[in-house]
Amino acid sequence: MKQLIDYAIGETYEGYLLIKRATKGITQKGAPFMTVILQDQSADIEAKLWETTEEHEKQYEAGTIVKVGGELHDYRGRTQLRVKKIRPARPDEPVELADLVPAASTPKEELYEMLLSYVDEMENESIERITRTIVEQNREKLLVYPAAMSNHHDYVSGLIDHVVSMLSLSRAFVDHYPLLNRDLLYAGIILHDIGKVQELTGPIGTTYTVEGNLLGHITIMVSTIDEVAKSLGIEGEEVVLLQHMVLSHHGKEEWGSPKRPMLPEAEMLHYIDNIDAKMHMFERAMKVTEPGEFTNRIFPLDNRMFYKARL
Repeated sequence: MKQLIDYAIGETYEGYLLIKRATKGITQKGAPFMTVILQDQSADIEAKLWETTEEHEKQYEAGTIVKVGGELHDYRGRTQLRVKKIRPARPDEPVELADLVPAASTPKEELYEMLLSYVDEMENESIERITRTIVEQNREKLLVYPAAMSNHHDYVSGLIDHVVSMLSLSRAFVDHYPLLNRDLLYAGIILHDIGKVQELTGPIGTTYTVEGNLLGHITIMVSTIDEVAKSLGIEGEEVVLLQHMVLSHHGKEEWGSPKRPMLPEAEMLHYIDNIDAKMHMFERAMKVTEPGEFTNRIFPLDNRMFYKARL
């Protein structure tokens, strides 16, 4: 069955899609409109709904399955769907949420066991106990939450998929650079984004929670590490080191980190996080690009286009 990823600019699309995200806007002339991100399991695409009303805002909120028809076109280097008709799917129509939700290619239970295998390698008892406790406390959500609202690993089980990918990369780095403390780097990778299970609402129609908007996943996890350490009777430098790993993983204040990395392991965590996120963006863009052509502009990558070589 043909999916979004199989369509090219100029082709007509008709089928069922899930509204991943919906936002309101006002044109220069004062007319209301909506920007919706539509998705199936293969890809997502932006569309505009013009001259919308409050009723449309209720009909086309995030998490709604719609039947949509339109044409793919290029708008300033990005592929959009020019909508010609759209309506909410009816309960008796042959489509389910699971048909349209992308998920990690590796089963979530397998990813969880892979994550625990890295915890099992830890030799520092304090770091191991804190990390294992936080992972077990958040197991249910960790198995299904995305790593972000958009841009990278923004699908069911995307968070744990991202973490396991980073752990795999980190093993090569700690083997190559013996100065890196394996336990601290592994723990930093595992813990750095777990706060997102409180920052985000879930894998479907993902938005920010009240805590996510007011505190953010970094602050949430720094507090969690402190609380768990106290509940386990753990004191000492390890607690502060783990908190610093989380606080600094974005790398710079202007990128959202309250502190810049001040440990070799914290610096490496930032690099590995950046590498894995960006390579996921490249992978997604290249899947929908033909050899010899350029990708759409990728906003998080400085709004650049990238060439897919004929190799």
